[in-house]
Amino acid sequence: MELSARNQLKARVKEITSNDVTSEVVLDIGGQEMCSVITTGSLQRLGLKVGDDVSAIIKATSVMIMK
Repeated sequence: MELSARNQLKARVKEITSNDVTSEVVLDIGGQEMCSVITTGSLQRLGLKVGDDVSAIIKATSVMIMK
């Protein structure tokens, strides 16, 4: 699948916490963790499980930088 988003990061699913409506998916991206909250329906449709290799696609209206 091709996407126009350029902010695509290769990741591995580290942890999943679900309830009836939402699922929190913790990703390992080169030793750094990122968390994504998706619907539990999407989690099931994608068949996500711990250890899966995925792509994290970041779409944001702003990026903050702190020094």
